[in-house]
Amino acid sequence: MNPSCNLFLVGPTGAGKTSIGRQLAGRYGMPFVDLDQEIERLTGVSIATIFDIEGEAGFRRRERAMLEECSGQRGVLLASGAGAVLDPANRRTLAERGYVVWLQATVPAQLQRLALDASRPLLADADRHQKLEAMAATRTSLYAEIADLVVAPGPDNEGVAAASERCMALLERHWNRQAA
Repeated sequence: MNPSCNLFLVGPTGAGKTSIGRQLAGRYGMPFVDLDQEIERLTGVSIATIFDIEGEAGFRRRERAMLEECSGQRGVLLASGAGAVLDPANRRTLAERGYVVWLQATVPAQLQRLALDASRPLLADADRHQKLEAMAATRTSLYAEIADLVVAPGPDNEGVAAASERCMALLERHWNRQAA
């Protein structure tokens, strides 16, 4: 068990990190930070625009800096970007500064949840299914490496409220929350 006052959500695109994160933050009275939204707020442009101008490497540098800053707060609930775990320094930061919850999602569930989402540059691919499978092959072991708690996918078409309740029940049993 990793005692911490911070709670960090990791997992693949479409796992519900932002939606569930907001619910958990409300439940635990914690400020909520979505790492990608913070990058957009700071830069004044979308993640897609950053990818267009700076490429993935430029985005990942910004992501590392923003994670370093945001994870340094105490008592924060942070939803990381799906690819933040690709950087070993980010994995160390997440593991050392918070209780890490890995929200899992199946590729079919991701495809369903992201069907109308055109804002994610890494999914601007003709074959989203293949792209998501490739990302899972690369990232799954990285999520597992730092996870203090794994939240398995729920039933098909499970809503945010039910998924959040499932997650909260697991947290109540496993998270040794410290005061901020």
